[in-house]
Amino acid sequence: MTNPTLALPGAALLQPKPQSPSRIFWRRFTANWRAIVAAVVLGLIVLAVIFAPLLTPYERDAQNLRNRFQPPSAAHWMGTDDLGRDLFTRVLYAGRASLTVGGLSVLVSLIVGVTIGLVSGYFGGWVDSSLGRVTEIFLSVPRLFVLILLTVYLRLLDTPWAQPGTIGPIAVVIGLFAWMGMARLVRASTLEMREREFVTAAYGVGASSGRILLTHILPNVASPIIVAVSLGLAAAILTESGLSYLGLGVQLPTPTWGNMLSQTQTYLTTAPWLALFPGLMIFIVVLCINYLGDALRDALDPRTIVGKKG
Repeated sequence: MTNPTLALPGAALLQPKPQSPSRIFWRRFTANWRAIVAAVVLGLIVLAVIFAPLLTPYERDAQNLRNRFQPPSAAHWMGTDDLGRDLFTRVLYAGRASLTVGGLSVLVSLIVGVTIGLVSGYFGGWVDSSLGRVTEIFLSVPRLFVLILLTVYLRLLDTPWAQPGTIGPIAVVIGLFAWMGMARLVRASTLEMREREFVTAAYGVGASSGRILLTHILPNVASPIIVAVSLGLAAAILTESGLSYLGLGVQLPTPTWGNMLSQTQTYLTTAPWLALFPGLMIFIVVLCINYLGDALRDALDPRTIVGKKG
């Protein structure tokens, strides 16, 4: 009987080579055209915000009362506000504040949520029960009400870091009330990972709990964390915008998209462009981040079918 291996000497060459996880992720991610468009648009906005001084000849707070309420034109792409300031310039600088608040708040929630989730899921027992009760307490607290109280309290503090125009306190406050979903997600993934053979082997050779958490479990639960961070960034930007719209977020003279909307309430009918462009920036950025979050979730999910139309 003929040996099939000898009959087909090139059969081994026909077998597809295994692809690395990064190549699989990239193929799945690029299959989503909405995510590509969202990444390009978001990248352009971030670059424009960073290099704002190079894109506009006007100063952020430069006033010209003779040019008050000018509609969009070649000289002022987005028009001017009630003090004659160039709206395009202020929208770019406001993007710096809004995106910074969103990024810092996500960083705070990431540190707190990942730490609590890893510790709770790995040790279990009374540690898991105690941290679970803390998470439930934070979930039961009316978030917006507490955020308003804390921002008002920060205004009363006579310290440089809590001045009305500073960004840090608002970002920390938002982040401290946005970590609960992250903690639950990381806990569930850690509960699954701690039963895997490589974790048991690491424990058997005497690896410390800290080493197991940081080098064995954390890298394997990074995928859901990345998705949660992308979606949490959009939520943080919306929260900051809502607080600023209520007059409780970052205060003038530091512009944000939220407080720019708050300042234009009385001009909605006479100068609608004052509210249109800051609101449009919030909409575009949040929409792009949501599309990226969905694409990351699909690309990092091994059950996703590549090339799925939708």
